[in-house]
Amino acid sequence: MTVFVLGGAQTDFARNFTKEGRGLLELFAEVVPAALADAGVSAEDVEVAHVGNLAAELFTGQAQLGGLLVAAVPELDGLPSTRHEAACASGSTAVLAACADIEAGRYDVALVVGVELMRNVDGQRAAEHLGSAAWAGHEAVAAKFPWPALFADVASAYDRRYGLDPEHLGQVASHAFDRAALNPLAQARDWRFPAGAFGPDDELNPVIEGRLRKQDCGRITDGAAAVLLASPAFAGRLGGGFPRIAGFGHRTAHIGLAPKIAPDGEYLFPHLRGAVTDAYRRAGVPGPGALDVVELHDCFTITGLVALEHLGAAPPGEGGRFIAEGGLGTAGINPGGGLLGLGHPVGATGVRMLRDAARQVTGTAGETQVEGARTALTLNVGGSFTTVVTMVVAA
Repeated sequence: MTVFVLGGAQTDFARNFTKEGRGLLELFAEVVPAALADAGVSAEDVEVAHVGNLAAELFTGQAQLGGLLVAAVPELDGLPSTRHEAACASGSTAVLAACADIEAGRYDVALVVGVELMRNVDGQRAAEHLGSAAWAGHEAVAAKFPWPALFADVASAYDRRYGLDPEHLGQVASHAFDRAALNPLAQARDWRFPAGAFGPDDELNPVIEGRLRKQDCGRITDGAAAVLLASPAFAGRLGGGFPRIAGFGHRTAHIGLAPKIAPDGEYLFPHLRGAVTDAYRRAGVPGPGALDVVELHDCFTITGLVALEHLGAAPPGEGGRFIAEGGLGTAGINPGGGLLGLGHPVGATGVRMLRDAARQVTGTAGETQVEGARTALTLNVGGSFTTVVTMVVAA
């Protein structure tokens, strides 16, 4: 059964909800009514809810987010709900669960909300909380910032196999911030950088961990995103014409980074490539040449480089050349700024990706619109490429 995306919303990722005296409750209370209005449905139409979130217990001391959703939107009282956690892919796994509910015929309309509040603690504490998605006690134990350290290890592994030019990583970041400047909801839309800010200048772009510098790293973000999904029968009653989730891929590998890196073979992360090809197969898409837009996971610049190669946009080891030749722009990759520029409230990212993909293929993405887009792909990664979820969205 096909699942349709009726509409959705996201909060402004530049906002610091703690400084506003707001929290998770207010994130839910803001994004859900906006998503319902965009989809043209009422709370009474919704039959099931799924929430994506990584670490509300650590950041806020709050679990039971399904109940918090009802507290924020009382009209949803009595609705069955489930929370999903898969690190940075939490939102995408919530989407897949909602799709399964609809495909099984249990429900016709599902609400999916991704939410994360992370700016209520200092940067060091936030880094430690986020490190819970790595293999606790087994990796990055001596690192000040666990995730930059682990993805610096990815950069080193890539360099050993193919050779890595840091300039190409700087170009990934520069592209992200250029696109974010066009996005009215992007965290970095008003950020400006001096000449040399994406290069090896230790003052303008200091080293954070290993090979990764400041502009190679995503920032801590508060935010929420929500979408309404529906069966063909319900979408038809609204008149049709909605984008559909045409195919997906979902794979999970060992939680540790080292066991996932293939010692040889064509791809550094075979399961990442497998998730992409699963989505292509299920959607009947021959490959990246059939895509107009890609919402690509770039929590770090090296993540974006590795992901675009596993996507098939460039052969393994040739991603740098693809980037240097302007491929990020011509291939429609992260037109709204990606995680680096738009922001990365962890549990919300997969849902935000789906919302933006749906907007692109319906021509409603505003200043970030890729002209003529009809087919988009989301590629969302949790942990050190541990969980991978891809979705093809078609008009």
